[in-house]
Amino acid sequence: MKRLLSISTLYPATGRPGFGRFVSRQMQALAERGDWDVTVVNPIGIPPVPMKRYAMLKGVPEVQEQGAVTIHHPRFLLIPGLSGPINPALIAHAILPLAKRLHAERPFDMIDAQFFYPDGPAAAKVARALEVPLAIKARGSDIHLWGQRSWPRHQMIEAARQSALLLSVSQALANDMIALGMPADRIRVHYTGLDRSRFRPLERQAARQLVSALPSLQIWPEGRLLLCVGALIAIKGQALAIRAMELLPDDVRLAIAGTGADETGLKRLVQQLGLESRVHFLGSVEHDILPHLLCAADVMVLPSEREGLANAWIESLACGTPVVIPDIGGAREVVADVSAGRIAERTPEAIAEAVSELLQSPPTQDAVAVNAARFSWEANASALAAMYEEAATKR
Repeated sequence: MKRLLSISTLYPATGRPGFGRFVSRQMQALAERGDWDVTVVNPIGIPPVPMKRYAMLKGVPEVQEQGAVTIHHPRFLLIPGLSGPINPALIAHAILPLAKRLHAERPFDMIDAQFFYPDGPAAAKVARALEVPLAIKARGSDIHLWGQRSWPRHQMIEAARQSALLLSVSQALANDMIALGMPADRIRVHYTGLDRSRFRPLERQAARQLVSALPSLQIWPEGRLLLCVGALIAIKGQALAIRAMELLPDDVRLAIAGTGADETGLKRLVQQLGLESRVHFLGSVEHDILPHLLCAADVMVLPSEREGLANAWIESLACGTPVVIPDIGGAREVVADVSAGRIAERTPEAIAEAVSELLQSPPTQDAVAVNAARFSWEANASALAAMYEEAATKR
């Protein structure tokens, strides 16, 4: 059995169980195969002075077990809004002693980073110190946001050149990596996984009755339902979905699932437009409820500014709910057929038009779900194991 040390700044932990759940699911699926022993280092940034939004991190243990995966949570100094360009150095300084100790106890065959920034450059420093092959995965904003900033871009390209393997969640993102100056011959597309036991079609009306009966959601029992799933931050574009509601019939309602810094502003926008009876904020939706909520929706709308290949797209399709998304990242790799939904410009008018088309001529849930048939965590782990097996030999 080979050993992997995976470095990820996003990973579920006490106080933030949904934070990076898709990374956790990937690591667990890999570990469950039995050919890779997986240890995760999840560096947690703590500011030098107490801040309310970081208070819940005090309860995160130094180390914990999640299934077959051991997760370490070392702390590093974080200066919110300022330390971004030097976070890789701060992370590497904090985790290198731990990595060296673990490597001395049982040597690692591979080190990976689950995001290109800040994880990638930090992992590169650790890999050099341990003389172990490196793999880095790109997911979207790490390339599109940090890749536009001079010093982070320089660090990312240097880390890419050191790597034995570079992973991308879509071919479109891989093309962006190449354009940034990363070596094309080391890039492999590695699509996200999907829990097929949870995300599968449930007859829409039955699902609607189920979720509308839950007091915690307060979903309308009647009318046509749009759903927007994602963190309430500007790049997710919920404001565009809200404005599109002005152009849709009164029986169309929008439920917004998620929390984030833009929540107050979005609620203010709803009030300004007089849409309080048609737009509802669900807050953080329980993990087990989300599949039923997706099945209950007629359309899932996510007008993000940038994505690599969003898990929410795949989860919605797997539940039989078509999507309306912009032409970003791997959108055309997911919406390759009209049964999957529509690709629309990031304007309220274009979103409303795409939604109207789907409401007027809705594809069957089974036809929609076929578009997600190739995604599973088993397929994800199998592909990852094979690519890591090859890369681990490149010492």
